[in-house]
Amino acid sequence: MTETATLTERYIAATVRSITPAAQDDVKAELAASIDDAIEARLEQGEPRESAERAVLTELGDPGILAASYADRPLHLIGPRYYLTWWRLLKLLLWIVPPFAAFGVALAQVLNGASVGEVIGQVVAVTISVVVHLVFWTTLVFFVLERTGADTGVGWDVDQLPMPTVNGVGRADLIASLGFLVIGVGAIFWDRFVGFFPTGGDPIPVLNPGLWPWGITILFALIIAEVLLAVAIYAHGRWNALFAWINTALAVAFAIWSLTLLVRGELVNPAFLDFVVSAGGEGLARGDAGAAEQGGVFRILAVLTGFCLVLFPAWDIIDGWLKTRRARRQA
Repeated sequence: MTETATLTERYIAATVRSITPAAQDDVKAELAASIDDAIEARLEQGEPRESAERAVLTELGDPGILAASYADRPLHLIGPRYYLTWWRLLKLLLWIVPPFAAFGVALAQVLNGASVGEVIGQVVAVTISVVVHLVFWTTLVFFVLERTGADTGVGWDVDQLPMPTVNGVGRADLIASLGFLVIGVGAIFWDRFVGFFPTGGDPIPVLNPGLWPWGITILFALIIAEVLLAVAIYAHGRWNALFAWINTALAVAFAIWSLTLLVRGELVNPAFLDFVVSAGGEGLARGDAGAAEQGGVFRILAVLTGFCLVLFPAWDIIDGWLKTRRARRQA
C-alpha cells in the first residue's frame, strides 16, 4: 500500500489483517462497497468527500472490533455463556480454600513456635498467594473453554430454582439456639458430676474443678445472655445491627474467658491430664514448660483447642452479621 493510501484503504487494511486469508477478499469487497455507499449518501446531501469519508469510517468504529464481528471472535475474557458458572465456582472456592489454607499455615506456625508476627506474616502471604492462584487458574480454565467452545457440563433446569426464604426468624431457629445452649449446660454438669471418660473409679472431669463456682458462673452468665438474645431476636422477628453487635460482644467475651484460662493452664483438669498419661501415654508430654518447648502432644492439643476457641466465636460473629445483612435486604 502506498504512502498516499486513502483513509478507506487504510481502514480496510486494518480490518482484514486479523481475518483468515481465505476470507479477506470477501470482507474487503463487502466492506469497500458498504463504505462507498455510505459516502455517496452523504455526498448527495452536499457534504464534502473528505469529511464524509471521515464521518463514515468514524461511525464504523475500531477496525479491530469490526474484524472480530466478521470472524465471529469474542472480544471478552469470559462471555455470558460461561460467566455465571465461572463466578459461582470462583466464589465457592474463595469461601473454602483460602480460610482452610490460612488455618493450616497458622496452626503449623504456632506448633513450630513461631512468633505472633511470623504467624501473621505467613498467613497473609499464603492467603494472598492462594487467592491469586485461584482467580488466575479458574479464569484461565474458563478462558480456554470460551475460546474452544467446549461444554462445561453445567446446565440449568427449573428444579434448581431456590425455595423462597422466610422473612424473619422462625420458631425453629429459636428452638435450635435454645437446644444447643441447653445441651452445652447439660454437658458441663455431666462432666462435673458424671464424667465423660471411664476411669475405673470416681469420675475425673475434663474441665478444671477449680472453675467452680466463679469461673463457671461467668460461663453460665454468658449462656444466659445468649438465651436472652435468642428470645429477643425471635420476639423482634429479625436480626438487626444492635443484635449483631451484642452477639459479637458475647462471642468475644467467651473467647477471652476461655483463651485466658487455657493460656494460664486453668481450663483443663490437671488430674485428667495425669490420668491420660498414666493410662498408657508414656510418650506424652506431661504439660510442664520443658515438655511444651519440645512440642509435646499436650502442647499440640492445647494449640488445637485454642484454635477451636477462636474459630467457633469467629463463625458465630460472621453468622450474626450475615443474618443481619439478609434481614436488611429483605426489609
